[in-house]
Amino acid sequence: MGRTSDAKNKILDAAATLIEQRGYTALGVAEICAAAGVPKGSFYYFFESKQALARTVIDEHWVTQRRQWEQLLGSERDPLQRLRDLFEATEEVQRVGQQKAGVVAGCLFGNLALELSNQAEEIRGRLQEIFEEQISLIEQVVVEAKERGLAGPAVDSREAARSIVAQIEGRVLLAKLLNDPTQLETLWRNCLDLLQVPAQARTTTG
Repeated sequence: MGRTSDAKNKILDAAATLIEQRGYTALGVAEICAAAGVPKGSFYYFFESKQALARTVIDEHWVTQRRQWEQLLGSERDPLQRLRDLFEATEEVQRVGQQKAGVVAGCLFGNLALELSNQAEEIRGRLQEIFEEQISLIEQVVVEAKERGLAGPAVDSREAARSIVAQIEGRVLLAKLLNDPTQLETLWRNCLDLLQVPAQARTTTG
């Protein structure tokens, strides 16, 4: 059982790396198995298709990312600082990825949304669910910021959260295009404006 489980994990790890580096469409099952160091037959033991594998890679990635988002956004720090922590962590992920691979890989979810949203309905639907979960996590923080007078009372919490997620994805995409993680540095200033943060609150949050 241990060896079987190890083969599946090797396939998932190889697929995640290759999809991040090259995208989904150009990859073949044989290449994934070669990178994983497992026979091709092992692939179909665990996954009925390449699309099924991509769905599993997406789910595994979200488990890890959601854990990080919940830790950052659920901390004891004030709500605005929690958002800033999320932005800085997102930039750091891209920076570390660039140091390892030489290029900014971007966001797995964003990359696949651009590549497959018009081709694979199952993947499109799952990515939509994940983005909605991200929006909900940020919305909770925006609501708290409003309750504490740190954001403008007229701000629509859900739409603001949706815009923040969209800005994260857009800035990560620009960082990927320019191979420059510093493109994410504007997220904080844009967030302050979007949430109509009062001048005194901007001073206390740096």
